[in-house]
Amino acid sequence: MLDRKFIVENAELVKQNCRNRGVAADIDRFVALENERRLLQVEVEELNRKANEVSKSIGKAKDAGEREARKEEGRMLRERTNEVRTKLDELAAELDGIHRSIPNLSHPDAPVGEDDKSNLEVARGKTPLPKFDFEPLDHVALGERLDLIDFEGGARVAGHGFYFLKNEAVLLELALQRYALGVLMAEGFTPMTTPDLATNEVLEGTGYIPRGPETQIYSIENQNLSLVATAEITLGGLLAGQTVDADALPLKLCGISHCFRTEAGAHGKESRGLFRVHQFTKVEMFAFTLPDDSEAMLGHLRDLECRLFDGLEIPYRVVDTATGDLGGPAYRKFDLEAWLPGRGGFGEVTSTSNCTDYQARRLNARFKVKGEKGTRFVHTLNGTAVAISRALIAVLENYQQADGSVVVPEVLQAVVGKERIEPRS
Repeated sequence: MLDRKFIVENAELVKQNCRNRGVAADIDRFVALENERRLLQVEVEELNRKANEVSKSIGKAKDAGEREARKEEGRMLRERTNEVRTKLDELAAELDGIHRSIPNLSHPDAPVGEDDKSNLEVARGKTPLPKFDFEPLDHVALGERLDLIDFEGGARVAGHGFYFLKNEAVLLELALQRYALGVLMAEGFTPMTTPDLATNEVLEGTGYIPRGPETQIYSIENQNLSLVATAEITLGGLLAGQTVDADALPLKLCGISHCFRTEAGAHGKESRGLFRVHQFTKVEMFAFTLPDDSEAMLGHLRDLECRLFDGLEIPYRVVDTATGDLGGPAYRKFDLEAWLPGRGGFGEVTSTSNCTDYQARRLNARFKVKGEKGTRFVHTLNGTAVAISRALIAVLENYQQADGSVVVPEVLQAVVGKERIEPRS
């Protein structure tokens, strides 16, 4: 979240940012409440000071009458203090609700627009778009022909949006994980498997809504726990309430987790099959940095995403995400969109975001510089290395052959154990 003092002192900037991002947050009400809160806080401190003085003076009273008068004065001061504190609690609750709805600021260079139609293409990958001398199939048809994906079985077991991976698709999933880990570990990332659950405080700290009509989170009934939508949640929660030495930063982590999302999206060509599902596996990059280093780290994470898909020889483009398409915590975000022949267009397969100190302020994740007083908030960044379900779409559709087979990308062949996936007789 943004600093309260910053919001009050830069109310017009914050309001314009909310308009750019399509967020309805009552900034004027927040400023009025915060100013009232400050006055009431001063009043409580003054009442406490007077109450202490009266308490000390009771023993010095000249007679019983004066002593009782001072006791009565102390009682009245306590009553007034309780009234003000009750009002402060009410203000704090309303302030917190508005505060949590205010998004992060947006990078000055982020394109301004209400949705992804305003995203700006900034780069293309090394691999050119494929040229087929046959009508390419989408991954659903390929998965059926090659016996790789069972959507009907998944729906019978868990409902629409779930699926079974079978045969070489299972090996492709493992190969994609191992490939991503190999690249990231060589770059100094610590590999981790993370819990599939997190407390609701950690979800809220990273900017996710664990409950309510707008949530995409699966909550655990009668528990303060929810299934995670991404390892960003669990990796970010690692430093919740912690203070690290500045010398330990940057801290670069890559986490493997299952991801669960209640909203599988509208039915149609663009969300068909594996593109929007309720569960998938993902390798996530996460970094804690010093404030001055986060912009460079964002470039590093974006370059790694490009390197991974260049290594897979998948065509893609990189887009600078428009303000209206940014998640609340993101200051700037780049999406990598792979070419998906089955839909005849690009589709998002990874993204990377700089969240500055927005998540860290919620999580109370700080750093300390040796020899300096006080602490400061770290900056947090996240980036998808490989979201397995969407990477599978890109591999199957771009590597399909006229005879119905699919060539296995060279970087995955060692784990898959073959160069080509053939149709089953």
